[in-house]
Amino acid sequence: MKTRLAVVVFVLALAGASAARGQSAAEPGPKDGTEIQVWSGAGHSAINGTDHTGVWNVGLRYGVILTDAHGPGLLRGRLEYAVDAVPMYLIFQPRGAVYGAGVNPFAFKWLFDRRGRVAPYFEFSGGVLFTTKDVPSGISNINFGSGTAIGVNVGHGKAHWSLEVRWLHISDAGLTADNPGINTIQLRAGLGWFHHKE
Repeated sequence: MKTRLAVVVFVLALAGASAARGQSAAEPGPKDGTEIQVWSGAGHSAINGTDHTGVWNVGLRYGVILTDAHGPGLLRGRLEYAVDAVPMYLIFQPRGAVYGAGVNPFAFKWLFDRRGRVAPYFEFSGGVLFTTKDVPSGISNINFGSGTAIGVNVGHGKAHWSLEVRWLHISDAGLTADNPGINTIQLRAGLGWFHHKE
């Protein structure tokens, strides 16, 4: 059910992106400069790994647009590099909630080049997570998180908000003999600001 909801939200977001392409009074998407964003995501375990586990996190992002627009046709876009500080990680396990914090030292985001208020993107990111108790239960309190996301930026001048569907994998990367990991599907929303170079 939760996976179906994530798919429906993503399809609606893509439909909005297609509709926005036809707006004549469109503003261009981000071209250069830096981004600051606050975001929050929530999801539940899905696909393989540990079951009956939920994740809610809150973070702060700093990003830099690295390139001008490249690529053919619909694939044309710009590359952004970002880092995330994640001071709030709540992991809801069958044995109770666990608090954690983390940092994602890399996120590579492909911002598709669109005119209009809505611009889709694709992202790959990774980092480390420290928790007050073992995650999953009995495994490790040091884990690594990696994930991919597809979403849209909706801009209003320099400010924009984002909505995405994210697949997040949490595991200790073999630090312990038993490494079941946690796979979640998340919905994540953010509010950000682009600062353009003069």
